[in-house]
Amino acid sequence: MESIFLKLVFPPPPSIFLNTLSLISIPSFALGGLSEFRGNNMPYSKFFTNNTNNNNNNNHVTATNLQKQSSSQEKKTKEVSSRLGMLICYTPAFLASLAFYLLFPQESYNLRMLLLSSALALHFFKRIFEVLCVHKYSGSMALKTAMTIGISYLSSTASMIYAQHLSQGLAEPPIDLKYIGSLLFLIGLSGNFYHHYLLSKLREKGEKKYKIPKGGLFGLVICPHYMFEIIEFLGFFFISQTLHSFSIAIGTMFYLVGRSVATRRWYLTKFESFPQHVKALIPYVF
Repeated sequence: MESIFLKLVFPPPPSIFLNTLSLISIPSFALGGLSEFRGNNMPYSKFFTNNTNNNNNNNHVTATNLQKQSSSQEKKTKEVSSRLGMLICYTPAFLASLAFYLLFPQESYNLRMLLLSSALALHFFKRIFEVLCVHKYSGSMALKTAMTIGISYLSSTASMIYAQHLSQGLAEPPIDLKYIGSLLFLIGLSGNFYHHYLLSKLREKGEKKYKIPKGGLFGLVICPHYMFEIIEFLGFFFISQTLHSFSIAIGTMFYLVGRSVATRRWYLTKFESFPQHVKALIPYVF
C-alpha cells in the first residue's frame, strides 16, 4: 500500500518548514472536525449566535436569556455583515493564487503548476462570485471568525503553490493524475456551485428564516455542497501530487465530515419534519 502511494506523489521537498506543516495539517483539521462534531461549532452561518432567533422551533432558550446572550456577544465580539465576512474569508486566498503569476512567471509554462494555480484561483473566484451575486444572508458574522477562516484558506493556498514550486526538478510521480485531478476539480466545482444556488433559492427576497433544502442531492444528504468541496480538494491533490496537498485534502475532508454531522444535527433539532433518511454527507452511507 505504501509503495503504491509513493508512486502517486513527489518526493518530500527540501523544506523543514513545509514538511512540518504537512505533518500538522491533518491532525489540526481533524481536531477542528472533532470540535464541530461535538457541538463546538465555528460561529458562522446557522451556527452564529445571532441567528438563533431565526429558527425557534424546539428552542428551549427563553427570550430573556437570548437577549442577554446577544448583548454579551455584542460586547465581546466585533461583527461585520455576512457578505463582508465572507469576502474576508475568500479574497486573500484568491489574491494569493493570482500572485503565482507574479512570483513564479518562469513556471507558468509548467502544466502541473499552471493547472494547480488556475484551479485554486477559479475555486476562490467562484466563492467571491457567490458571495456577491448568489448567496442570501440573514445576519452578521464575527470578524474574528472571518479572519480565522481567511488566514486558514490563505495559508493552505499559498503553501500548496509553494510546495508545487519546490517540487520543480524533482522526479515526477510514476502515475500521473493531473488530468484526472482536473476532471475531479471541475466536477466538485460545478456540484458545489449548483447546490449553493439551490440554497440561495430557498428564501424569498427579504426572508431570513432557514428552511429544509430541496432539489439536487439534498433529498439524500443535507450537505452535498460539502461533499463536492471535498471532491474539489481531492482534485487539487491529484493535480499537484505533493504530500502537502494530500495533507490539506485529507484534513479538509475530516473538518467537513464533522461540520456536516453538526449541520444534520442542527436541522434535526430545528425541524420536526426533517426526513430521517437524509444523511449528512455521503448518500445512503453517512
